[in-house]
Amino acid sequence: MAGKTSNLSPETGDDRHRAERSVSDTSAGRQFDPGEAWDDAQEDNNIVPLTRAEAEKLFGPGVGRPSRVTPFRVVAAQMVLSLVVTLLWWLFYKPPGVAALSAFLGGAICWVPGALFAARLKKQGGAETVMSWMVGEALKMGTTIAMFVAIAFWYHDVRWIPLLVTYLIALKTYWIALAWR
Repeated sequence: MAGKTSNLSPETGDDRHRAERSVSDTSAGRQFDPGEAWDDAQEDNNIVPLTRAEAEKLFGPGVGRPSRVTPFRVVAAQMVLSLVVTLLWWLFYKPPGVAALSAFLGGAICWVPGALFAARLKKQGGAETVMSWMVGEALKMGTTIAMFVAIAFWYHDVRWIPLLVTYLIALKTYWIALAWR
C-alpha cells in the first residue's frame, strides 16, 4: 500500500524508541499511561492517500464513477424486501394475519426512518455537512426507537419474532447496497 501501517522504523525495521521509552518509564517507577501510548502511536502514523492509479489498481477501473445506489433505491429495496418477507410470514405462519402484520411493521420500522432520511437529503439539495448528516442519523434513530415503542404500547397482538426477523432482514439491505456498488 501507499501508506506505512506499522510503527516500525523504516531504516532498521525495529522499534527501539518504544523499547527505550518503556524501559525508562518502568525504571523511573512511573505508571504506564495508555493515553501517552496512544499519542505516540498517532505521531508515528503517516497516512498517505492513494493516487488515482493506485486506487484503480486496488479497486478496479470503475472506482471513480459515481455510485448507482442512491438512498431512495436503498429504501425501495428495503420496502420490496420487507413485503416479500411479509408474504412469506403470511404463507408459512399460523395464524397468518397477525404474523404478517407484525412482519410488515418490522419492515416499516426499518424503511420509514430511511425514507425520512433520504427525503431530508433531497430537500437539502447537495448542501450536506457532517453536522446535517449527524442530525439526520439522530432523527433516524429517534424515529426507529419511537416506532418500536409505539408498536409495543399500542399493538398488543404483536408477534415479536416476525417483527424482529423482518426488521433485521430489511436492515441488512444496507450491506447489500454497499456491496452492489
